[in-house]
Amino acid sequence: MRKTVKKIFSVWQFDKEEQWLNEMAAQGWHLISVKYPTYEFEQGEPGAYNIRLELLEYWPKHEESRQYISFVEDTGAEYIGSVLRWVYFRKKTADGAFVLYSDIDSRLKHLKRILSLMWIILFITLYNTVYYGVVFCANLFASNSMITAHLVWFGVFLLLSAVIGRGLLLVIRKKNQLCKERTLHE
Repeated sequence: MRKTVKKIFSVWQFDKEEQWLNEMAAQGWHLISVKYPTYEFEQGEPGAYNIRLELLEYWPKHEESRQYISFVEDTGAEYIGSVLRWVYFRKKTADGAFVLYSDIDSRLKHLKRILSLMWIILFITLYNTVYYGVVFCANLFASNSMITAHLVWFGVFLLLSAVIGRGLLLVIRKKNQLCKERTLHE
């Protein structure tokens, strides 16, 4: 039996997405396909798989990414698919632990890739916030019917900037915690 679930996760919620996918696997719903925000599952033995996801440095079709995906597959994991630069893997629980980040430095590197992506997204939303704010102010005293639309877009991008900024702070906090942890282990 198959099941399709639509669920939205933000970039900074990658750990919650992975946790949810593993909870689904623990209930016997094994991820077989992902096309954000749609996840397709197939029913099977509960707890048979562990799921991991990662943001690659390059697009999945890039040579370095293909080599990395092949390397992970050589460990016994199965490549499920990708969404933009995010890749999804599953590995049978019986084959042992499934760890993509064996040390703090590799986890930090992953968080830095996520932060880079988030800074770009934040820049784009802030740019649009400023743009629509300026356009709104410039047309404030004109009898332009677009004033309401500009105000709405300004509000939308302002809200998006705030939400993305909050997510960015959460990832920065995770990164700082890992840096402290690394310092303790040195």
